[in-house]
Amino acid sequence: MDRDLSEDDSVMELSFKAESPLTPPAELLERMSSCDHLLRGGTQQIFFPLLEAPGRPQQPSSWSLVLEQSRAPLVTEEVAREAFLSFVNSKCCYGSAAAGDLIIRELKKQTLCRYRLETFSESRITEWTFEPFTNHSVDGPERGTSPRLWDINVQVPPMFQEDTRKFQVPHSSLVKECHKCHGHGRHKCRGCHGASMVRCSSCSGSKRKAKQPRRCQVCSGSGRRRCSTCSGRGNKTCTTCKGEKKLLHFIQLIIMWKNNLFEFVSEHQLNCPGELLAKAKGENLFKDENLMVYPIVDFPLQEISLASQRAIAKHNATLASRTRILQQRQTIELIPLTEVHYWYHGQTSVYYIYGTDHKMCFCGKPGRGWTICQMVVHLKKMTVESRFPG
Repeated sequence: MDRDLSEDDSVMELSFKAESPLTPPAELLERMSSCDHLLRGGTQQIFFPLLEAPGRPQQPSSWSLVLEQSRAPLVTEEVAREAFLSFVNSKCCYGSAAAGDLIIRELKKQTLCRYRLETFSESRITEWTFEPFTNHSVDGPERGTSPRLWDINVQVPPMFQEDTRKFQVPHSSLVKECHKCHGHGRHKCRGCHGASMVRCSSCSGSKRKAKQPRRCQVCSGSGRRRCSTCSGRGNKTCTTCKGEKKLLHFIQLIIMWKNNLFEFVSEHQLNCPGELLAKAKGENLFKDENLMVYPIVDFPLQEISLASQRAIAKHNATLASRTRILQQRQTIELIPLTEVHYWYHGQTSVYYIYGTDHKMCFCGKPGRGWTICQMVVHLKKMTVESRFPG
């Protein structure tokens, strides 16, 4: 807003300045030798010593026998039809009276393997932060030396559940004058620059509207009005110190627990999208959880063994140098996949049923068969005709 004052205008002079940047200048925070190791730890890589490797777990002596004993739910023609109807009904909210026209011609079945490696890690960084000082006790360096970054004990969340927490580092606090209001608790209003009044926006300060002899009704002919930003006070409470005039600066420890995931699905000859198979519900075939896990060996599908080796090497190389690895878990799951070829009112097409819960998707190419939109529209029409014949 413009400030247009004549020589006769009286302006309330404020001894403090308008609000300054939120971040305090670096020189404001004096060097604290007892906390130097914390701040260095937050900006540099920390290399952790390799933990003692656990004993190699017992993997199945015969993977083939394990595969034979694992039975994923079979997809029969009836199951395929029910999956189709369930999918279409969920899209169009119509009944299944037109189901009789669907003819299933062929079921192509294949069982895939999905390998997963989860590495649960913990990383820590430190940074300066502040809050309004309310005359409470200060835990400063005079009370002792701050513990080192990884010497601060905290409760770890359940394994493989991500979380982020913040803690105030002991003995790292100091009190300083608020850098935003310079210790006044208030600052000049930006709207009126401390004058409490601003130019009238209705008459632009001329006291009369253009081409009208009468004085401006908004400002009563004064050409000015009360500043709406500060309600005419000329100043506002400092939003940084909340009017307390001082700030408590301290080092904040930020701990992040992350579940790092590697996934691999074995190759298949069907055209079902890979992103669906990555989310599919499968039957658990093998599970290994420990501080460190070893690569899978002698699995019938070599690509699964290679994926296990690649995943473990990658996680250990990229995570061990900058985080602390708390736990690893690797699993192998069986995912049934069925390609259903069907005939419907003179048109042939394909849909897929995947996962142990028989999820379904249409993946037909344009021109090859009916699209899902065409199928839904036609099923709606057939349903209505069956309900209201003639």
